[in-house]
Parts: sequence; structure tokens; C-alpha cells
Amino acid sequence: MATLWNKGTSATSAVEAFTVGNDRILDLKLAKYDVQGSKAHIAMLETIGLLSKDELSKLDAGLDSIAASIENGSFKLEDDVEDIHSQVELLLTKELGEIGKKIHSGRSRNDQVLLDIRLFLRDELDSVCSETKELFSTLQALSEKHKEVLVPGYTHGQIAMPSSFGLWFGAYAEALVDDLTILKAARKVINRNPLGSAAGYGSSFPLDREMTTRLLGFDSPVYNSIAAQLGRGRSERCVASALGGIALTLNKFAADCCMYMSPNYGFIHFPDSLTTGSSIMPHKKNPDVWELVRARCNRILACENEISLLCSNLPHGYHRDYQILKDILFPVLEMTHECLGITLYMLQNIEVNTGILDNPLYEQMFTVEEVNSRVLNGIPFREAYKQVGKEVNEGSFKYDCKGLKASDLGHTHIGSLGNLCNEQIAALMDNE
Repeated sequence: MATLWNKGTSATSAVEAFTVGNDRILDLKLAKYDVQGSKAHIAMLETIGLLSKDELSKLDAGLDSIAASIENGSFKLEDDVEDIHSQVELLLTKELGEIGKKIHSGRSRNDQVLLDIRLFLRDELDSVCSETKELFSTLQALSEKHKEVLVPGYTHGQIAMPSSFGLWFGAYAEALVDDLTILKAARKVINRNPLGSAAGYGSSFPLDREMTTRLLGFDSPVYNSIAAQLGRGRSERCVASALGGIALTLNKFAADCCMYMSPNYGFIHFPDSLTTGSSIMPHKKNPDVWELVRARCNRILACENEISLLCSNLPHGYHRDYQILKDILFPVLEMTHECLGITLYMLQNIEVNTGILDNPLYEQMFTVEEVNSRVLNGIPFREAYKQVGKEVNEGSFKYDCKGLKASDLGHTHIGSLGNLCNEQIAALMDNE
């Protein structure tokens, strides 16, 4: 197998298979970023005299050709090539001869991997942020559309107080604002340039790290070369934590949908094509999509802990343990995109029950409304509370709730049924 570190001896096939693992597959996700990093690196090498202008021109053209093959899907890792970095260098060497071998001057595979992963994660986070904003807009639109439709609120799994679909949809929209803040913070952490840290101890070449930082669009270099290597695992864990915030929001929303879809509740409905049936019970319309969103989000939540466990107890510097980070994080990124996408799709087809209050079962969620009404008529709160509680226990409590709308209840304070503050929440999202 062609390796960048080969010194004339060969590993056995068993060792090669074990140490390479899934890298050849996962590295394809990094291909275009390896080319981007290499283009910035050689541009810098020319300015410090390690490449001539003619060599830079030829290498640039060669890298552009490789980038085009990645874009059109024809690029692949050859069977005897270890990883993406080896493949790019091998292709350049085949085309340009000895010039191709100069591309690695002043860098190690360590900072090359660090760079590729940070560029990849930056793009991934940008995509997740965009998908989150799209979901936010859909939730806000649903909140406005159904803001007058009352639905029971629950505490301890029991009917509690009046809520509304406007309040419910809007709550998850606002939760996404917090999630986006954390995603942006994770992006800020990874948007620093590790290139030039080499194997963690810098280089005797006069590398211009500020130049590569500008060319690659980073906010700054990771200044200390050891700190750049300490970032391996730290960056991934930071991203996993941010994804976990999104996952927790989607997980809870999916759990709500599973409950609300149940015939025992019947609060929301989806077309039959978006539910699944039973092999034995003809009446079933199962919420499989929401159950799988819930389950996959639990896996996403576990990612941060798995990365922390992998990276703990390691002294500074590179260790091959870090290779497994891609196996852990890359599938979780894909799951995050899938969960955001399917949640958006389901919400674009959701139907809400506008007649929930026709069921007398939900009368008791208005006990607080009745207590408050009596207080406004001059009865002390504790006395009003006892009066209503006695009526509930005797089975005599009645509340005419049929046809009630959210605006009928007189809730006016910020964030209440009658004052959802969706415009203010949208402004928060716009500021992120």
C-alpha cells in the first residue's frame, strides 16, 4: 500500500487492514478539503521560496484537475493507496514527476488531517445552521397559523392548564434559537487554522501561517503548535455538543408528536402516506418517522460522550486513537441532516385538531382560569382555590370551553397564549 510514511518496509496485510479501518471510505468526504488546503499551502510555499512560480502554476493546475474529478464524482482512492492525502500526492507525482513530491514540504499528515477536518466541519455546521433556520421558519409559520387553537398543557403527564398550538410550535422555534447560538459557537471554535503546526512542534521552514489563514477563510491561526494538536478531539467534541443541542430539541418534539398522534389524544394528524401500518391490526397508523427521529437523536446525544471517552487519558501529541473520531462523528453529522430534513417534511404536512375542547375530559384544565376569575371578583386566592378544588372533588366543576379561542382567555403577558412574541423571537434568530 502506498503510504506517506513508508521507509522501505511493509506492514502485513492484517496490520494494514486493522490500522486503516474505515479511513479510505470516510476520507472521501475530506477530498475536496484536502485539495483546498493543498492549494493554500503551495501558494504560501512559493512566497517563501520553496516552490518556483512555474512549479506553483503546474501544481495549481494539477490540483484544479483533481478538484474537478472530485466534483464530478470520478475521483476515487486506488486500492493500494492508504488515504486521501496519499492519493492527492500520488496523482500529482504521476502527472508532474518530482514536482508533485514537493507539495508536502513544511507540513505533516497531522496538521493536514486537522485542517481537512476543520474545513469539513465548518461546511457541515453551515449546512446544519441553514437547515435549522428553515425548520425555525416553518415552526413560526405554524405557530401563527394555529395560534388560536387551544390544546391541553400537561405537567407530570396529566392535564394541567390551557395551552395552544401557537404556544407549542412557537416553543420549539425559540428552542432552535438557543441551538443555533451553540452551533455558531462551535463554528467559531473550529474556524482557526492549524496548518503549519506540522506534527505538533512547528517547522524550521519560515512558514507564513497568516497567509494560509487568510486564504482559507479562518478567523485566526491556532497560534501554539501544540495547541493545534490538542484541538484534535476537542474540536469534534465541541461540534458533537452543538449537534446534541439540536438533537435534544428534535427528540422532545418527536416524543410530543408520538403522544399527540395517539388516538387517546388525537391532537395532530398526518396523511396515511407518512405513517406506517401493522401486519396484523388493520386500524394502526404508527408514528414510525417520529419514533426513529427520537431514537436517532438519542444516538446523536451519545456522540459527545463517546468522543470524550475516546480522547481522555491521552497525553498531548498525536495518537492513532484519534483516527476513530471520524467513525464516531461523521455518521452523526449525517443523522443530524436526516433528522432535520424529515422533521421539516413532516411539519409541512401536519394537520391539527381544531375541536379538541369538544371533549368534556378537558374541562378541568380551566380550573386555574376559574380560580383567577374569582380572585378578580374579590375572593382571596386561597379561598377561591379551595372552592374550585372542592367542586372538582365533588364532580360538580363545570367550565364552558366549547368554541373557546386562545384570545378569549385574556392572557396578555409576554410569551403567553395571547402574546406569543413570534416577531421578537424571529429577531433573535436574525441576530444569530
